[in-house]
Amino acid sequence: MQYIQDLAQYEGQEVTLKGWAANRRTGKGLVFLILRDGTGFCQTVLSQEVIPDDRFDMAYKLPLESAIEVTGKVVADDRQIGGYEVQATNIVLIHEAEEYPIAKKEHGVDFLMDHRHLWLRSRRQWAIMRVRNRLIYAIHNFFQEEGFVQMDTPIFTGNAVEGTSTLFETDFYGQPAYLSQSGQLYGEALAMALGKIYTFGPTFRAEKSKTRRHLSEFWMIEPEMAFYDLEQNMDLIERFMQHIVNDVVTHCHFELEQLERDTTVLKKINQPFPRLTYDKAVALLKGEEDWEGRNAIALLEEDLKQVQNDLAEKRAKIEEYEGLLAKGGLKKGKMNYYRATADKLKQEVKELEERASNIPQWIESAKNFKHGNDLGGSDETVLTRLFDCPVMVYNWPKDIKAFYMKRCEDDDKYVKGVDVLAPEGFGEIIGGAERENNKALLIERIQHEGLPMEVFEWYLDLRRFGSVPHAGFGLGLERMVAWLCNLHHVRETIPFPRFYGRLNP
Repeated sequence: MQYIQDLAQYEGQEVTLKGWAANRRTGKGLVFLILRDGTGFCQTVLSQEVIPDDRFDMAYKLPLESAIEVTGKVVADDRQIGGYEVQATNIVLIHEAEEYPIAKKEHGVDFLMDHRHLWLRSRRQWAIMRVRNRLIYAIHNFFQEEGFVQMDTPIFTGNAVEGTSTLFETDFYGQPAYLSQSGQLYGEALAMALGKIYTFGPTFRAEKSKTRRHLSEFWMIEPEMAFYDLEQNMDLIERFMQHIVNDVVTHCHFELEQLERDTTVLKKINQPFPRLTYDKAVALLKGEEDWEGRNAIALLEEDLKQVQNDLAEKRAKIEEYEGLLAKGGLKKGKMNYYRATADKLKQEVKELEERASNIPQWIESAKNFKHGNDLGGSDETVLTRLFDCPVMVYNWPKDIKAFYMKRCEDDDKYVKGVDVLAPEGFGEIIGGAERENNKALLIERIQHEGLPMEVFEWYLDLRRFGSVPHAGFGLGLERMVAWLCNLHHVRETIPFPRFYGRLNP
C-alpha cells in the first residue's frame, strides 16, 4: 500500500492510494478529486476516456468524504498540492458518505467546534496537528539527547501549585482531590533522585476564561534540574527553544506553507534571546526607555497607521469584487475566484478592525501600567513588539509570583523567576524559576499564601534531606503550537479542546 507522503519516490509509476474525497470538481469528461489519506493531500484526475462508465459516473457524483481507492500513474506537477498528481486508471468505492455538514462556505466557530471530530479532516487542521506532532517529537528528542530522564507525575493531587482559585476539585474515595495544575513539585522530588528530569502530561486550570490564550485542559512540558541556578535555567531554555523551532521549520515546511505561515521570524530563533529584568521590561513597556533606538509606544502608533491603510485598501478590493459579481456575466471559474477572494478579504478586514480597535487600548494600558503588577496579555504584546525573537523577563516582584520561587539575594522583594515571551503578540509561552531551597523561607511563603502546611510536608522534606540549588520551567505545548502556526486561538492547537463552556465532542 502506498501513501501520498511518499509519491515522490513513485514518479512515473503506478500506485494505489486509499483515502477520502476531500474535494471534487468536474469538467467536460473529467473529474478532479482531491484525495487525502492522513499523510497528505493530492489531486487525482479521472478521465471518462480511461475510467469505465459506471465508475466514472460514480466519481462524478461522489459525495465529499466518501472513502475510495484510486489506482493511477504518478506525474510531477508543481501547480498541484504536494507537487504531484495521480492520473487515475481505476477508482473503487469503499464507502459512500452521507451529505457532509462542513461545506466550503464560511462556518461560525461554534458550528466548527461542535463538529470538531470532522473539522480535523480539513487541510488547515491537518497541518496544525502535524506541526503539533513534530513539536512533541522534537521536545522529547532534545531532552533525551541532553541526558534528561522522562518521568510521569500524578494527575490527582492533594495540594495546589499555582494557587487554589483555579483548581478542579473531585472526590477521591471520600476525600477532596484536585486535578493537577502542574507536575512541578513532584518534578523537584524526581530531580533530587535522578538529577535532570522532564515531565510531559496534561494539566488543568479551572479559569472561567474564553480568551484566545486559555484552555481548561492543556499539555505541559516541565523539566527540573538539580544544581541549576536561574542563569543556567535561562541558558537551557534558549537552547531548548532554538532546537524545537529549528526542527519544526525544517521538517514541517509543507504544513507551514498550507497554513500560509510566514516563517521569517521563526528562522531568526538562533540569535541570543534578549534578557530583561522586570524593572527594565516595565520601563520599555511604558515607553520611558528605548531598546536599540526603538520605542514600544511609537511602534504601536506606527502599527495603527499601517492597519488603517490596510483596511482602506482591502475594503476597496471587496467593493470592487462584489461590484463585478453583481454585474454578472462572469464565467463560473472567475465568479468563484472573486467570491472566494472577497470572503477571504472580509475575514482579513474583521481581524484588522479588531486590531485597530485594540491598539489604542494597548497604548493607554501600557502608559498607565503600575510597577508591581503582573504583565497582562496586551502588555506582553506591546513589549514583544520591540523584538523579533523570544524575550526573557526575569527577577519578578515576589508578591505576584508563586511561593516556591527563590528570593533574590540582593533584594528580597524580588524572586528569581523568568517568563519567556514569544514575538508577534503571542505572549508568555514559558514560565520558570530557580526554586527556593531554604526551608525557613519556604515555610514563610507557604504561610503567607495561606496554604495548608500539612499537604506540603513531603515537599519540605526535599529541603530537609540534601537540599541543593535547583531550577526548572514549564512550556505550554498549545501556546507553542499557536505561535509556530500563527494561530489566533489556542483552541485549534489541540485535537479536542476543553475550555470554559466547551465539553463536547
